[in-house]
Amino acid sequence: MEKKVYAIGETLLDIIFEGHQVKAAKPGGSMLNSAVSLGRAGIDVSLITEFGHDQTGKLILEFLERNHIQTHFIHLYKNGKTPLAMAFLNEKGDASYDFYKPYPEERLQVKIPDFTHNDILLFGSFYSIDLKVREKLLEIVKAAHHAGSIIVYDPNFRKPHAHELEKLRPFIIENMKLAHIIRASHDDVKIIFDEDTIQGFQNAIQAHNKFLIMTSSSEKVEMLNNDLHVVYPVKKIKVVSTIGAGDNFNAGLIYGLIRNGVTVSNLNKIPTEKWKEIISLGMSFSADVCMGMENYISEDFVKRMER
Repeated sequence: MEKKVYAIGETLLDIIFEGHQVKAAKPGGSMLNSAVSLGRAGIDVSLITEFGHDQTGKLILEFLERNHIQTHFIHLYKNGKTPLAMAFLNEKGDASYDFYKPYPEERLQVKIPDFTHNDILLFGSFYSIDLKVREKLLEIVKAAHHAGSIIVYDPNFRKPHAHELEKLRPFIIENMKLAHIIRASHDDVKIIFDEDTIQGFQNAIQAHNKFLIMTSSSEKVEMLNNDLHVVYPVKKIKVVSTIGAGDNFNAGLIYGLIRNGVTVSNLNKIPTEKWKEIISLGMSFSADVCMGMENYISEDFVKRMER
């Protein structure tokens, strides 16, 4: 049975500014970015999301279909508009954001996929702790968990929501308990738990049976599970934009899991050398995105992978 990937999250149109000029307008959202890269890499991937039945939504829907994304689980609402994200790049290629989200009252009106033990579900970001969609989102995540699918969670928690942290942290921890693999940036760990190390992260969530992966920008990637602790250095590259860097690490990680036939039943049996290959794919996907203005791996990168 072919492995399927499901990514559940928010969809927006990213309008990217460099200085005072608009440099690009791209369909975005963390899970969309991951899904598009997986689709370009030849993976059977479905996006579970919602956006407006408007001209912007039509543009996004056509883009997803061109990039081989299954769109059966997308809610096209009529009483609202597709959200926009204004991304302002600094001299290092890092972005700060302004968001415009004219959502309707009824949210995430989608059916639940028929998950199997061969599947992988990716979820995360603020969307996964937003009370307006959380009940339905949890229903979907728990269905995947019950079916034995691998669940990958990326908190991707941004500073503008830090003032809500005391209220939101229990939801983040609940998401982590449902996941098998948690991929968090160093910034996530610092903001959410005030910890600087992956060991501190592990202790904060009291979960020694999870695979924790912590990415530290352009410095290193660490993985921790029980007594296994591995550090992978990150190659230096010329960064154009870091939008989508973490999202595409997630995509490369999932691509590596699929390529190595990983399921929940053998997740704890993966040898260290195989993990090196899987993490390297995450870093390669991420690096390719950082060297351009797109939020997803390039067609040239896909061709190089095929060779």
